[in-house]
Amino acid sequence: MRDAGPPYPFEIRPSGIEGLGAFATERIAPGVRLIEYAGERLTPAAAEARYPDAEGERHHTCLFAIDDEVVIDAAVNGNEARFINHSCAPNCDAVIDAGRIWIETIHDIEPGEELAYDYAYVLTERHTPAAKRRYPCHCGAATCRGTILARKR
Repeated sequence: MRDAGPPYPFEIRPSGIEGLGAFATERIAPGVRLIEYAGERLTPAAAEARYPDAEGERHHTCLFAIDDEVVIDAAVNGNEARFINHSCAPNCDAVIDAGRIWIETIHDIEPGEELAYDYAYVLTERHTPAAKRRYPCHCGAATCRGTILARKR
């Protein structure tokens, strides 16, 4: 497994998916632990107070829940992991290990390919068209579900 410290095998540049993205600078094999998703550790209540979801507004934060007690805010003391975009056909996965979040590759990645994982954002409310508009996906995958929301089970 690759040491997750810099330099990373990717660079940050403009993305067709959303804003900035992370793009491979070399071939990366499956199972490589690329980078830790770093940032300020908050309680879910503190994260909600910092970034309240407003009805009708697009959702956009750098929050990642580790569990029911800890949320990472990559907008504060975060690193390059915060630029890895969502895709409905991901080439990476987010893995929680010992209270830390790591981004790992799940298949071969070629130089120039954008790194992405499925955010699978959990929304307890009904997935109405308005809710889906607040959490859009622009990955362009053939399997794109049009939202970063996790599928309802």
